[in-house]
Amino acid sequence: MTTHPPLILVDGSGYIFRAYHALPPLSRADGTPVGAVYGFASMILKLLETEEDGFVVIFDAGRKTFRNEIYPDYKAHRPPAPEDLIPQFPLTRAVCEAFGVTSLEIPGYEADDLIASYTKEALKEGRPVKIISSDKDLMQLVSPDVLLFDPFKNKTIGAQEVFEKFGVSPLSVIDVLALMGDTSDNIPGVPGIGPKGAAELIQRFTNLENLLNHIEDVSKASHKKSLFEHAEQARLSKKLVQLYDNIPLPKPLSDLHIKPMEPSKIVSFLKEQGFHSLIPRLEKYLRKQNSSEASAPSFSADLPASDVSTSYELILTEAALQNFLKETLKYPKLAIDTETTSLNALKAELVGISLSYKPGSAVYIPINHKKELSLLDQDTFQKQLPLEKVISLLKPIFENQALLKIGHNIKYDLLVLKNYGLNIFPLDDTMVISYVLDGVKTFHSLDHLSALYFNHTTVKYKDLVGSGKSEITFDYVPLDLACHYAAEDADYTLRLYEILKPRLIRERLNSVYETLDRPLIPILADMESEGILVNPQALRHLSALIADEMALLEQKVYTLAGRPFNLASPKQLSEILFEEMGLETGKKGKAGDFSTRAGILESLAEQGHELPKEILKWRGLAKLKSTYTDTLVSQINPKTHRVHTSYSITKTSTGRLASSDPNLQNIPIRTEDGLRIRKAFIAKPHHLFLSLDYSQIELRLLAHVAKIPALIEAFLKGYDIHAITASYVFSTPLEKIDNALRHKAKAINFGIIYGISPFGLSQQLGISVKDAKEYIETYFKTYPGIESYMNTTKAEAHQKGYVETLFGRKCYIPDINDRSLQIRAFSERQAINAPLQGSAADIIKKAMIRVAQFLKETSSSAKLLLQVHDELIFEISEDDLTSYGPQLKKIMENVLKLDVPLIADASIGLNWGEMRGHTF
Repeated sequence: MTTHPPLILVDGSGYIFRAYHALPPLSRADGTPVGAVYGFASMILKLLETEEDGFVVIFDAGRKTFRNEIYPDYKAHRPPAPEDLIPQFPLTRAVCEAFGVTSLEIPGYEADDLIASYTKEALKEGRPVKIISSDKDLMQLVSPDVLLFDPFKNKTIGAQEVFEKFGVSPLSVIDVLALMGDTSDNIPGVPGIGPKGAAELIQRFTNLENLLNHIEDVSKASHKKSLFEHAEQARLSKKLVQLYDNIPLPKPLSDLHIKPMEPSKIVSFLKEQGFHSLIPRLEKYLRKQNSSEASAPSFSADLPASDVSTSYELILTEAALQNFLKETLKYPKLAIDTETTSLNALKAELVGISLSYKPGSAVYIPINHKKELSLLDQDTFQKQLPLEKVISLLKPIFENQALLKIGHNIKYDLLVLKNYGLNIFPLDDTMVISYVLDGVKTFHSLDHLSALYFNHTTVKYKDLVGSGKSEITFDYVPLDLACHYAAEDADYTLRLYEILKPRLIRERLNSVYETLDRPLIPILADMESEGILVNPQALRHLSALIADEMALLEQKVYTLAGRPFNLASPKQLSEILFEEMGLETGKKGKAGDFSTRAGILESLAEQGHELPKEILKWRGLAKLKSTYTDTLVSQINPKTHRVHTSYSITKTSTGRLASSDPNLQNIPIRTEDGLRIRKAFIAKPHHLFLSLDYSQIELRLLAHVAKIPALIEAFLKGYDIHAITASYVFSTPLEKIDNALRHKAKAINFGIIYGISPFGLSQQLGISVKDAKEYIETYFKTYPGIESYMNTTKAEAHQKGYVETLFGRKCYIPDINDRSLQIRAFSERQAINAPLQGSAADIIKKAMIRVAQFLKETSSSAKLLLQVHDELIFEISEDDLTSYGPQLKKIMENVLKLDVPLIADASIGLNWGEMRGHTF
């Protein structure tokens, strides 16, 4: 068969869904969603580049097929296609038409059936077949002359790879699939028989029918029983998974060829969709195809500015800088990027600044590059402009309120330039815009977004500075390399801005960005710059105490184990617990050792085993010591004597801020050890810490969004919400509710917010799953609107792929339609909580913005130091506490009007670990 070129069949529908989930929801100028179309077009272009023999794209014609007639519930659990994907289906067919690629589909059949039928026909004619798809169902077609290629894993799948996945040959794949079923397609299979069991049965009995004729010979009792009870269900399942290879072909094999390409037609289509970044790729492909010709077509002349060629200039003279800045004032916006000696903005020294006012054009102003590693002549370094001169020339530009300054993670640049007396205002941030638009659907680094939107590979930072022992700081990067790297960052930041900023309005997210995230950037910069005072002696003392406690625990563990061993070694601990002591555990991990993760040890401790309990204590102390008491001392800034955390706006799925280097949001608050660490955080002399913490904000939001009369009334009257819930759920008069019942009700109240399961609640309360299930059912009967809210929210997430906060922020749930039941269930719990947690995050952001404005307009000594989820921590003079504390509390409580009041509990203290409640 090798004399014939292979027939290449592409699973087009698989490509569409992969593109939809991999790319952000792009829209063209008229608002039509085209994110999946862009990804699909990019994939088709890649196939043209790699598959020189041509290919055919096969699509699903619709959701209903003949399999639904056999089994009406076939794929019944699959949610409908997302709303913004539906109008993209016909456009993917238009992609094929524009590129001259044959595409086929037949109503009533799936793409897989058409692929199977063309495969059969090709083999009859002695022609090999290559199927491009990641669909496991197509593995049943694999043979010596039929290969499957997974384009997303870049992996060819032959008989050996099929055996590795299913434990059987390709011919037996349908028998294994029939037994194990498929939850994503709602194929029932045989209950209790999974992939491994199915493979073992088919290996022994050859095929499904022979197995069903010899069920009495099956050795495993549970399998035998299930096969007797579900034999017809297994036969039905085989009909559903088997591909039909004898359907009428819409075109004969002889007509399946690539049509002559019409470049102008393709370019017109790409421009119409706004896919300008694909045009240079098309040109490159055409040049390769026409390499023997004197000239190849060019279409770049009239591309938008974001696709033009680049011109990067090194600014070495005052005249050149003045000329550039003069030109800058003719434009409404300026992209900025700083190069420094450190990723820590407060420790970084400024090395250079890059600027761009027009896509494709940018400059780099070196300030402090060293000559030793330069590729330019040594005299160049005498021409670098003095720092003072650069600052004096840039200051009026940076502080010009008529000129918008744009950065990618501009908070870093704000902090760096602030150290040199430069302020940036007004500002925009492409990283934050990208986050508001697409959340956790994509990464937001400049490198990633440049590749995503422009198919452009940027110069990587590590390529310039190296890594490990050979790593240098940026001031030692040669000027010519530094210029291209830095100018490229400013250039592509501006290009991204022109694509992303209009999307905010089209996708109705402008309010989220303009009223919540953008105003927060300078506020976070001020908080990070201010830092929080830490007592290093207290931390060192605490570290020594923890070390002593760990040493005592080690000796106790050695006694319990009967010998010394490395407590930090999971392997050695596994040997002690499960081999030498013979404790029961679960399955072995990949390395062949039994797991010693926290959940396993907690389970063993609950069974009364002392050693796992002591190990958990030791681990907790070790984590506190390494993460906080030891590390925090090294993170104290020698100039300010404070710790300066870094806040990220773009890390979480719900809009919550994330703290890092160090993470001050995760210091335990309810443990004695956590409080000991917090005591090391101290207010400066004659000042106090003031904490304002939203009380039960997510429960209040639940009452508001789900419109629960009983909860609303309880919050309006200021009742103890956990006691009220305990009274309802446990049918006990309010006056007889004790701490134990209140604790259970509290676990249910907060557990419901996170979509807790009966099993999860049973583990938390130490009760049976049956009792936990009854508690949850009673809770839903007590507050009937909650279950309705949860079901509606889950349905919205399945349909759209995201849920929304009260402010309109989209919280993406990427795995909400995953094939795995476990992953899907976890995602549904995320979907239930995300609107509440996200709304709470938005509320505290709004509070921070209003608080910052208030402090700016008054003469208060108060400084906002930290945000810890629902809590703001201020440092305020003792004299100002009485006059300004109540006003700060009032601002937080009136940031948004809900059906229930927002309450901010106040507490004060000289250190963070000894805060006491305070009433204004």
